[in-house]
Amino acid sequence: MAISKEELYPIIREIVLQELEERIPIHKEIVDLKSAIERLTFAQERTEKRIEELAEAQRKTEERLNALVEAQKRTEERLDALAEAQRKTEERLNALAEAQKRTEERLERLEKVVEGLIESQKKAEERLERLETIVESLIEAQRKTEEEIRELTLVVKNMQRQINGISKELGGLSHAVGFQLEDRAYRSLPSLLKRDFGIEVKERLVRKFIKNKRGENMEINILGKGERDGKEIYIVGEAKANLSIRHVVDFIDRLKDIKEVITGEIFPIVVTYMTEPEVEEFAKSKGISVYYSYDFEPIY
Repeated sequence: MAISKEELYPIIREIVLQELEERIPIHKEIVDLKSAIERLTFAQERTEKRIEELAEAQRKTEERLNALVEAQKRTEERLDALAEAQRKTEERLNALAEAQKRTEERLERLEKVVEGLIESQKKAEERLERLETIVESLIEAQRKTEEEIRELTLVVKNMQRQINGISKELGGLSHAVGFQLEDRAYRSLPSLLKRDFGIEVKERLVRKFIKNKRGENMEINILGKGERDGKEIYIVGEAKANLSIRHVVDFIDRLKDIKEVITGEIFPIVVTYMTEPEVEEFAKSKGISVYYSYDFEPIY
């Protein structure tokens, strides 16, 4: 079997060393030195290996220290957070304690209010009892009052019947007075209208009913045809014993209905026994002529 160079080299070296030892006397100290050097070399190798192990251990130690420092930092941060949370918790606890204190104060005030309400309720019940007594008295008084009212109603009805009889008599008298005023106006107005306004009365003035557009009868106290400046004109009048603003306003409203059924110019007048100056001025401002009973000729 062939031997390689690598295997052959140690064998040759050993043989050469043996030959040298046999041929050359080697001092024992040299041998000891060689042994020492070999031991030193071996120790150096172990030292370097140990240094490398220590370096690796140092690196790992530093990594662990860095990790510990980072962990310490995180721990400190958590501790700071916990301290802040503790501070806020203490603040909330203080706030809750203050709120509790205020709540207790409110409860004390509320208890006083409730006590006052209870006392007020008691007084209200007492007043209610007194009020019920008063109401019972009022009910009795009301019953008696109703009896008196029924008796008074009978009396009033009797008086009303008497008044109605008197009113009918007065109404008849009023109509008689009104009719008398109208009768006098029928005879005197033609000459007065001709004198004052140049109106020639062509038909006898009369009292008449006409229908408005709604088919309702309207009573006209004075109605007749006339002529002024060759133009046909209608004389429409109202007779009132004591002329008032209300009478004038009502007459103006009636004229609106009359104008819807009478075509042509309308000359409005009112005749009266008396009226106030402002009423006469108001009528004239609305285009209505006013005549008084003393303007008319007497009827014999």
